[in-house]
Formats: sequence, structure tokens, C-alpha cells
Amino acid sequence: MAGAVPGAGVQAVDPGVDDPREARRLQRRVRLMQAALAMFAARGYHVSSVDDIVARAHMSKSAFYDQFDSKEHCFREVLAQEGGELIHAVIAAAAGGHDHRDRMRRGIRAFVVACYKRSAVARVMLVESVGLNASVEEVRHQLEGRFAHMVAEEVRSALLDDEFYANQDPVVFGRSVVGAVNDAVSYFLTHPGADAESLADSLCRIFAP
Repeated sequence: MAGAVPGAGVQAVDPGVDDPREARRLQRRVRLMQAALAMFAARGYHVSSVDDIVARAHMSKSAFYDQFDSKEHCFREVLAQEGGELIHAVIAAAAGGHDHRDRMRRGIRAFVVACYKRSAVARVMLVESVGLNASVEEVRHQLEGRFAHMVAEEVRSALLDDEFYANQDPVVFGRSVVGAVNDAVSYFLTHPGADAESLADSLCRIFAP
């Protein structure tokens, strides 16, 4: 497992951290989270062990437990950080649209493209986290909820002016978009048949024609 996993990339330490001890602690945390992301994506949560993570990070188990209470805690932190950054980028991309349909298209496209580019994050968020346990599900639902809320707000703003959305329930529509996009991305990441652009185009034609 020495090779890098496509899409891996926990953020580096903030250079603005002044305390050398805190900077070193954060550097160790980043190394461990990078290793954990790679292992969870490549081998799956259940197969990956703390021993695997620390071996990949070239660190000790004591260093791991200085940062995390358990493998599950580490997984939640990776999911929250990496998934949070991806969803933040999606919402930022959508905000650049000139109307509700354009914003939805931009958001869907940004999500699909980001998942293809950061396939390790996508696997952790869309596959490994599903049904794992209640605490992980809570993090996953929070991430999905941010995406769904963005879509719902665009539908709500269009109810009076756009016939396509006039009879749609914004919350149901938002959740439907997230569910369909998640399912399509998780399928086509592992099955040949659609690249990021063609998949994004197909989804946009369904939800924001």
C-alpha cells in the first residue's frame, strides 16, 4: 500500500500557527489523517486497522492515540474535514451562478467533478460512511444536508417564476438531488461508462434543464 491513492489530500497545517509544539501536533495529525484517508479509501473502514494507518504514516500507535480516541473517531474526523471541504467548494461554485438553474447546475457539476478528482474522499463519503454507525451517519447527514439545503433554497426561490419547479416540494427536491447525485457518482466511479463531465451533464438535464 505504499502508492498514493487518487484523490487523497488532507489539508496541510496552517502556517499561521505560532506555537512550535502545537504546529508539530497538527503536523502529526495531518500525517495520520492523510494515511487514514488513503487506507479507508483503498481497503475500506472495516479492513483497515490502526496498525495499517500508523504504518502508512510512519508513526507510532501512541502518536495515533494522542490524536484520536479510536479508529472510528479518526474516521469521523477525516469524513468531517474532507467531506466538509468538498461541500464548501460545491456551495461556493454554485454561488457564482446567475439564476437558480445555473446555480443548481454549477453545484451539481462541482460535486461530480470534485468526487472524480478526489476519489478517495468520495469513497469515504459516499461508500464507507454509509450505515457505519449512528455517530458517523450524523456527520454524513450533516454534509448531505448542506448540499440539499442549497438545492432546496434555489427551488424555493423559483416556485413562483419557473414552471418546472412550481409544484415541487423544495425539501423533497433537494434530498432527491443529493440522493441521485450520490448514487450516480458512487456507481460510475467504480463502473466504466461515464466520465465526470458527461455524468454532470446528464444529472443537470434531469434536475436543472
